[in-house]
Amino acid sequence: MAERVLTQRELNRTTLLRQLLLRRERLSPARAIEQLAGLQAQLPSSPYLALWARLEGFERASLERALTQRRVVKALLMRATMHLVSARDYPYLDAAVREARTLIRARGTEPPPDELVRKVVALARDRPRTRTEIMQALGFQSRTQDPGEIRMLFWVMALGRLEQTPESALYAFRGSPTYEPADHDRPPSAEAVTYAIRRYLAAFGPATRADVSQWSGVPIRDLAPGFDALALRSLRDENGRELVDLPRAPLAPADAPAPPRLLPRWDELLLAHKDRTRVLPDKVRRTVIHKNGDVQQTFLVDGFVAGLWRQEGGRIALEPFAPLPRAVKRELEDEAARLAAWLG
Repeated sequence: MAERVLTQRELNRTTLLRQLLLRRERLSPARAIEQLAGLQAQLPSSPYLALWARLEGFERASLERALTQRRVVKALLMRATMHLVSARDYPYLDAAVREARTLIRARGTEPPPDELVRKVVALARDRPRTRTEIMQALGFQSRTQDPGEIRMLFWVMALGRLEQTPESALYAFRGSPTYEPADHDRPPSAEAVTYAIRRYLAAFGPATRADVSQWSGVPIRDLAPGFDALALRSLRDENGRELVDLPRAPLAPADAPAPPRLLPRWDELLLAHKDRTRVLPDKVRRTVIHKNGDVQQTFLVDGFVAGLWRQEGGRIALEPFAPLPRAVKRELEDEAARLAAWLG
């Protein structure tokens, strides 16, 4: 049987469906974050805005409760960046990306002595410690710019499994985060990689193997055993590239309605594929994603990134990349007004 070919609009609508962006759902924050395979949390407010765009009746307090009750965890994970993930997913995603994540941050530096790691872990177990306190424990200046010392810090934090405490993920958090040891059991790497691929495809599939590598930060060769362990269906995109997917994962029709949505900085939707054209047109990519990796606040029209937004006092200012039809503009402005009211 010939493999099914998915058009760009089918891929777009399917991705939006799985990312809860075709219609708002009634889910708990922890359950939604599992469905989304995690949320970027470089900026404390970003996950809250991401969930507001996806969940019916979302309130900040519901995510903050999930964090303080440890049902949602903030950790350095995919692509060596901060994410919120569910407590159930955390051990698997951590084990799947830990080696690649550590190499990204500590490349070119030898691991520290075990006794130094144990010393820092003991301090953080006694009470959570700031980065400055950890640097001082290592004998470094708190504001050091020495690349070797900074990489040594990342080694210690990786080997000591030090993660930020829940308050650093609260909506209004400002200041220096504190770190404590993560005490979960890590599953075997092969099992964890299989789990991570399954979670990714449920949230972002159908996708290429290179897409999974882009999202996770793990080289394709290290993901190969996980792909081999899964019974996946094979599809194609319009360029003939193979796409893999979970056997019973839903596909959305190309003409499914896609209402306007406002997305936060670093929304995972814009970062989870190597080929981002299913949601982000190439002609505006450099405007949205800067050379330093910074991702702007965007809005979707008809399922694709169509402009930027920013908060100005009590209102949301919209900057479309091209003139919008009157009805679309009105619908987008209504969505922006609802966000402005929610932001208060």
